[in-house]
Amino acid sequence: MLKELYKKEIIPKLQEEFGYKNIMAVPTIKTVTLNVGLGKGLKDAQYLDTIEKTLTKISGQKPIHTKARKSIAGFKIREGAVIGMKVTMRGNRMWEFLDKLFNVSLARVRDFRGLSPKAFDGQGNYSMGFKEHTAFPEISPDEIDRIHGLQVTISTNAETDKEAESLLRHAGLPLKKK
Repeated sequence: MLKELYKKEIIPKLQEEFGYKNIMAVPTIKTVTLNVGLGKGLKDAQYLDTIEKTLTKISGQKPIHTKARKSIAGFKIREGAVIGMKVTMRGNRMWEFLDKLFNVSLARVRDFRGLSPKAFDGQGNYSMGFKEHTAFPEISPDEIDRIHGLQVTISTNAETDKEAESLLRHAGLPLKKK
């Protein structure tokens, strides 16, 4: 499991690479957030249910509804309307999800050649998007009504992108070589 790998192998590698004297100074993964925007399905209640079931299957917990903070007439959005759903995972569930993501889901993506190392945000967090939620093993192709995208954000407590990139590479994130 990835959590044991982190404790036994990744921490010593990062200590050696960056010269951390204290184990508590070594960066770790704090949260993983799955996010789906409704987009064209704003008015469709069935689409909302589909996304909720999908996120529940993938993450193992119930998603929360994200609501619009203000009205935007051009997009036909009213203040307080549901515009997306998200799930934030921590602890053991997060480590299990990451293990499954790195080893199973990314391998199921068509024409996959590695993730871009440019997707770090400058504060040690990494985001990636899936055009289809069918890459996850919990989703069987027979049950799919509609295909939707999904964003995965891995949040770390690393000070720099270089530290976060090293942490995620050691953990098994398949990043392309620069």
